[in-house]
Amino acid sequence: MRKGTTRYVFLILLLLPITLLEARKCKLPLHLLKVPPGFAVELFACPVPGARSIILASDKKTVFVSSRKEGVIYYFTYGGEDRSKPLTPKIFDKGLKVPNGITFLGNNFYVATQDALYVYPDALGQLSKIKKVKEKLLSLPDKRWHGWRYMVGKGSYLYISIGAPCNVCEKEIPFATIMRFNLDNKDFEPYALGVRNSVGMTFHPETGELWFTDNGRDFLGDDSPPDELNVAYKKGLHFGFPYCHGKDISDPKFGRGDCSKFEPPAAELGPHVASLGLIFYTGNMFPKDYKGKIFIAEHGSWNRSTKIGYRITMLTPKGRKAVDYRPFIEGWLYASDKVWGRPVDLLQLPDGSILITDDYADAVYRLYWKGDH
Repeated sequence: MRKGTTRYVFLILLLLPITLLEARKCKLPLHLLKVPPGFAVELFACPVPGARSIILASDKKTVFVSSRKEGVIYYFTYGGEDRSKPLTPKIFDKGLKVPNGITFLGNNFYVATQDALYVYPDALGQLSKIKKVKEKLLSLPDKRWHGWRYMVGKGSYLYISIGAPCNVCEKEIPFATIMRFNLDNKDFEPYALGVRNSVGMTFHPETGELWFTDNGRDFLGDDSPPDELNVAYKKGLHFGFPYCHGKDISDPKFGRGDCSKFEPPAAELGPHVASLGLIFYTGNMFPKDYKGKIFIAEHGSWNRSTKIGYRITMLTPKGRKAVDYRPFIEGWLYASDKVWGRPVDLLQLPDGSILITDDYADAVYRLYWKGDH
């Protein structure tokens, strides 16, 4: 055997265990997922280690996914690909500190890490570059507890969650807020107050108001407090933390008895379900009854005696409230206490299907309408 051939065989043998490991990681039990009649879930991209926030680039075909545990931003391009196997993502950038929050404004790609806000100018033009060009726009409080930012953008503003650095405590701004950064004049100001930890935000497709999920505090029992779905319809609203939880639960340590002066939730969600990403459905793929519905990814409880969450839920907006809270996709939690996946974030594609990230199964799924037959 010639020397070159020997080296080639050696490389194949070296990479084979990695390839087999990735293949095993992508053998996921999708048959356990329960969806309403006419819907289906497929494996869209895998493996995507620690897949968290997901955003569509300005070209409407390149998808970016963050990974807080890997410190990596992944990307992949969809459209016309072979649907018989999941897409394999590529690395956009790495070595970042908990890069959870990602969004696009025009051609610029913004990333909120635990300690900073960055912009990658013309990110799509940088895909082929080994060394990415980024600019630090802002320092963020470098606290690990609830330090994974979520971020959305609109116009010249970026909205960034700054979670409380504790289970429950009183801390000065910017903690326990959603902050707003003005790209024009660099002002960084509180937009929503009393927000324990929001890891999901979106804008109402008609009113433009900011809707967000908020994770309730721990250690008040299995069934208290609820997670919250909230509406920041103007700047400066206070949503209660750490004094009140849900509609009217006064905190045993910090509570002041009267919760009526705080902004009530649009809906109380399940207790400890870890509600994360959310979207309003605006596509045309699903039946018309689903237009305008709210979908929420519930990551799942971590310290409840009986597990809850690990699902996609759905609500119907009614003004600044939401009703008819119910499961839409279940099955990542099975046999009462066994878990194989944890949904994190949602993205509606131009064709009307929905992508769902999973940082436990290291995957991205696609929810689509296959019809009644």
